[in-house]
Amino acid sequence: MSIFSQRPFSERTATWLAQTGLHPLLARLYAARGLQSPDELSLDLKQLISPVELKNCISTASLLADILEKKDPILIVADYDCDGATACAVGVRGLRMLGGPDTPIHFLVPNRFTMGYGLTPDVVELAAQQNPKPKYLITVDNGIASEAGVIRARELGMDVIITDHHLPGDTLPQALAIVNPNQPGCRFPSKALAGVGVMFYLLVALRAELRQRGKFTNETQPKIENLLDLVALGTVADVAQLDRNNRVLVSNGLKRIRAGISQPGIQALFQAATRDPRKANTFDLGFAIGPRLNAAGRLADMTLGIRLLLTDDADEAIRLAHELDRINRERRVIETGMQETALSHLAEDQLTGTMEERTSICLWNPEWHQGVVGIVASRLKERFNRPAIVFAPADGASSEELRGSGRSLVGFHLRDALDIVSKKEPGLILKFGGHAMAAGLTIRKSDFDKFDACFQQVASELLTDELLERHHAHDGALELSEFTPEIGDLLAEEIWGQGFPQPIFYGEFEITQQSLMKEKHLRLMVRPIVRSDQSLGNKPITAVWFNRTQSLPSTAKLAYRLVTDRYQGQARVQLMIEAHDETAGA
Repeated sequence: MSIFSQRPFSERTATWLAQTGLHPLLARLYAARGLQSPDELSLDLKQLISPVELKNCISTASLLADILEKKDPILIVADYDCDGATACAVGVRGLRMLGGPDTPIHFLVPNRFTMGYGLTPDVVELAAQQNPKPKYLITVDNGIASEAGVIRARELGMDVIITDHHLPGDTLPQALAIVNPNQPGCRFPSKALAGVGVMFYLLVALRAELRQRGKFTNETQPKIENLLDLVALGTVADVAQLDRNNRVLVSNGLKRIRAGISQPGIQALFQAATRDPRKANTFDLGFAIGPRLNAAGRLADMTLGIRLLLTDDADEAIRLAHELDRINRERRVIETGMQETALSHLAEDQLTGTMEERTSICLWNPEWHQGVVGIVASRLKERFNRPAIVFAPADGASSEELRGSGRSLVGFHLRDALDIVSKKEPGLILKFGGHAMAAGLTIRKSDFDKFDACFQQVASELLTDELLERHHAHDGALELSEFTPEIGDLLAEEIWGQGFPQPIFYGEFEITQQSLMKEKHLRLMVRPIVRSDQSLGNKPITAVWFNRTQSLPSTAKLAYRLVTDRYQGQARVQLMIEAHDETAGA
């Protein structure tokens, strides 16, 4: 069952925000997202929370300043997703900016298929073989659960500095330093920093430390804010909560992209995705640019993506971006095949109606690709509104281990659920990690059915009927005068994302035409119905519902996004339909 409800907001707050000159529609949307005063509208960099409040950030910056001064070799160990890649690029570029171009800094990305996630002992062994051998390892977007890896690094004569944002386990690694807003005892007000945000904060503190040591002044200091385009991309692509602090980071990064002063690699990714960087928004970062960068880590080697983010050669950037675009197309083909197989697995449950009785979905197939399981889990979670974990063989079809990736619903903390499973059945999960909405794990192939049953039991205990209902929060109706390209552009310029959701409107429409595009997308012509006098908007509006083939009745109540579509120099408003309220009387 689907429940449609309008986000509540204070009329008084909306009026107060509008009195600052903010468009009345934006004022209403902001009030519904928790803004309470005009002071909160500013997203200037000076609004960032101070690095002083991030546990160990200042002391670690002092340590890094000493390391840079001695020119000790540093190796950044990155994660293989978009957050990890951007964090790595920010780290390499930032440390070279602050330490000088001759700073001995390199990077390493573990192969997700052979080494798994994080700073494992195997990754440390590989790090020790680099030339020059690093004296310090700096993790980005990983490391908080890497106790064994840190021990092995020390045995091999290397110290580890951990920068991460994931939730820690029961014990912390014995690293030289840990910077993570989610570690015990950290009072940093924003727990939502992505891995790239943590690395940027460390650079801000390092610059202040070097400035204090007299290496440069306010006027001569390197402009590490030039790295904010990378911070914005990693933050949005990692689906980090866009609290005010993250919105400041993302807003300033987008300004650089729109102004044409972003890294050559990001400019090239926009070109490969046929997106206009002058109109860049969070939707572009999350659904066009991020997936192309992520494709390298999913199917090949994220080294390719990091090389793209580090190059200053525009021609090389274009070449690498088009290679990533090719890999991303390949990823889509693999994903489609896996999704079809998954749905066929579930077809009997759907036909018999037992799918509604399941509180979770766990699937595996010997032919599935472990680099794509997370995306398929996400698709299944969206389709069935259930936590979903999808597994693939860890090392080829004959592997005795399965690696899984899960996606969850709001209100069901996936990592905590896996922790409960691991305590109920010690040894069932070989390793796991993650956060509330996404997690990864490894199990034995022979234990799949046992894990499925145990996870299902935990999900049944923790998930309420209310959590399992599909909720569609919306922002109410638009006035007829607001169905304009100008409103579409206004909305596109704002910073929307996880925790500060993109506006979804709700209203009744007359459906005047319906047809299918590419045999799988519904294309409509609609007229808004204004209830006050039952009048219709005179001009039909184009609407699209992706991945929907079932037609709609002649009048329907729809939840939709409003966007501006440009074709041959003409701007027109378009609706992107998200849901149909079948329970509402037309």
